[in-house]
Amino acid sequence: MTGRVLMGSPLDVFMRYLNTVALMRHLINCGDDGVIACTLRSAPKRAHPAGGTMGSGGSPMWKGVNWMRVLISVDMEGIAGVVHSDDIQPGHREYERNRALLTAEANAAVRGVYAYAADAQVVVADAHAQFRNLLPELLDQRAELLRGTPRPNGMMAGLAADIDAVLFVGYHGKAGASRSVLAHTTSGRVIADVRCNGSSLGELGLNAALAAHHGVPSVLVSGDDTVAAEAVEGMRCVVVKQALGARAARMIHPQEACRRIEREVPLALADRSAVRVRRFDGPVRLEVQVHRPHMTEHALLVPGMERVDGCTLRYEALDFPTAYDIVELIAVLGAL
Repeated sequence: MTGRVLMGSPLDVFMRYLNTVALMRHLINCGDDGVIACTLRSAPKRAHPAGGTMGSGGSPMWKGVNWMRVLISVDMEGIAGVVHSDDIQPGHREYERNRALLTAEANAAVRGVYAYAADAQVVVADAHAQFRNLLPELLDQRAELLRGTPRPNGMMAGLAADIDAVLFVGYHGKAGASRSVLAHTTSGRVIADVRCNGSSLGELGLNAALAAHHGVPSVLVSGDDTVAAEAVEGMRCVVVKQALGARAARMIHPQEACRRIEREVPLALADRSAVRVRRFDGPVRLEVQVHRPHMTEHALLVPGMERVDGCTLRYEALDFPTAYDIVELIAVLGAL
């Protein structure tokens, strides 16, 4: 995801919202190491099929699965076929073709969910740039689409405590990752690194941690091999391309990428209780490094914001969702 826009509310209203203490909306059982490795709320045991039939993508038709809700967050840099910024920016010829490839990978994930749970409710969040990339008329008709910006939770719009699992499709490596296709975090123009309590996180890490705050497991990511290296324990990975550099990759055919995503989704959903993710309880010390000193100046108008050095901002957030929103705010203000 890149290219954020400013949320519509005035800054003072936004800050009053950020400083409201968040209510606990879920129950979670943490291991002895607390923040470092928390086991998300256990999922009901699912019966695996015995000699079940196969779905259209070669994934098993799972039997005896209860109704569930799944959120699919779909970015663009990590889909098969994409290697250059022209591939993902409106106005370029390649972008229009890649919108269809993006929608195809999203549909593969949707089919995988329904192969596991025939009565599922699936919400697809368009999570690239201005969140208007998926082709609505080509999206699987069983899914609901979240489209457009601004909206709460940005890339994770639709996230709530009653979501059973999150899938990430078309994701990419974090800012600063070497040999990573189109790597960035939130805004390639502005942000060089994001650290929460000292840990560097990309979009995958930030979004998985936000899901964990709600007690929701992030069970699958698709993209290049560098984003797969950022996956948390228990998260399944579908590598659709091997990065050769920032704008080059060796990749599988787009149709094969869809087959692999569809095949892995039911397996990921079945094993979701095994996912262990970095969870941030209580206050979060947020540090955001930007590319140029002037990109800190508007953010310093936010009450409580500090500048640690020429390019690094620090904010003591009440909780992780607040830190998540502040990252987006810094990205927006830094681009002004």
